[in-house]
Amino acid sequence: MQVLKVVGEGLITSFRYHHFMQGIQPTFEIPPPATIYGHICSVLGEWFDPGGVEFAIHFSFQSRFQDIEHTHILTPATGKLPGTQIAKVLEGSTNPFIRELLFKPRMILYINRPEWVEAFRSPRYPVVLGRSQDLFTYTQVEVIELRKDKHVYLEHTLVPYNFVRYTGKGIVALLPRFLDYHKKRYPEFSRYVVLHRRVHSRDLLSFQDEDLNFWTDPTSPEIDGDKLGLIFHNWVDKDDALKQMA
Repeated sequence: MQVLKVVGEGLITSFRYHHFMQGIQPTFEIPPPATIYGHICSVLGEWFDPGGVEFAIHFSFQSRFQDIEHTHILTPATGKLPGTQIAKVLEGSTNPFIRELLFKPRMILYINRPEWVEAFRSPRYPVVLGRSQDLFTYTQVEVIELRKDKHVYLEHTLVPYNFVRYTGKGIVALLPRFLDYHKKRYPEFSRYVVLHRRVHSRDLLSFQDEDLNFWTDPTSPEIDGDKLGLIFHNWVDKDDALKQMA
């Protein structure tokens, strides 16, 4: 299968938890699928139909730290203009909070749309990942041919929730999967497993009548005889680990 492979790096980034409003803004340790969709849209310069589009990700960072930010909270107030006119104005206050940040993030993104290669070589909008000020740089954009293999390693990636049946490694997270802009950015959430620790396919649990095969990147570093395995996700269809790996 031919896919588009994009390697990007940045200085800092942050992917906020959706249910934290004040006091602290923790970060996910991997960009949610909804963030990836928006990132691709900024490259293309338009919304694209997510049907049939799939992606796999390898995301790492050097460290995690905290910083102080502040927001300006504005409220309506009545003010007097010169003369006798009364007008509605805004007054505000400053609200400091703690934000968690990821230092020196690096993302390898695989997309089953090799025809988008020129768009990623010349993005329509400035490349960011996370917040609008988190600038990102593409260091490699190319089309590669994936292979199928039973023996791979998985690390620094996102796998479907039912992958927990194969290994106890990873952290379960409820991530925003897709924002429906036709319904006023209505969010859809899905459970995933954030898998940073390396796991080899030979160490996974197996079940009767299952024959798991993985897509693998032949250009990736080889570790203990295995290449990097990829599990593809989508934004609108059923996300099934067996379907994506097989």
